[in-house]
Amino acid sequence: MGLSIHYKGNFKKEASLQEMIEEVKDIAEIYTWEYTIYETAFPQNSFTEEEYDGCLYGISFTPAKCETISLTFLSNGKMCSNSALACFGNSNNEKYKQYLYLLSTKTQFAGSTTHKIILHLLKYISQKYLNYFELSDEGNYWETESEAILEQNFKIYNDALNSFEISIKSHPINNNESFTEYFDRIIKTLNSKRSKK
Repeated sequence: MGLSIHYKGNFKKEASLQEMIEEVKDIAEIYTWEYTIYETAFPQNSFTEEEYDGCLYGISFTPAKCETISLTFLSNGKMCSNSALACFGNSNNEKYKQYLYLLSTKTQFAGSTTHKIILHLLKYISQKYLNYFELSDEGNYWETESEAILEQNFKIYNDALNSFEISIKSHPINNNESFTEYFDRIIKTLNSKRSKK
């Protein structure tokens, strides 16, 4: 639970991976974000293959209080994060394979300013270096560039998280109550409070 972004895309064949890495590294250093550089050059003719070599190419960075943003790719040029590769890279299950190329990052605890900076960076990177880039923003800033809407969505997510935390603290689990029963009771309590407002 938490306000997040979800994204996917492919690296442009004609773009420079090394140049993208350098640009992102410079920005990460300006904001003092931790970053990791992976392989810096794709194998020759690897974009024509659906298969991949199991290595990551590109860079990832982690702003304070934020999950990692991965501008990393498999050798076939498709975006993939380190965690997606570890979880789904060897899967033979077609349903699970779809998650290999879908990246998600929770930005809620980093705040709306960091969220905006990340989205502006992703917009710049996607236009210069990526093909078929798609991003879904739970803050709706990507689509609208409205700070008011973003702030409102951050408030909604923060209020929901705070309400849930207060409910858990003020309504402990009963003896012999399963977790399912407990969470059903918590959700009913939250819904009851909301309907009275």
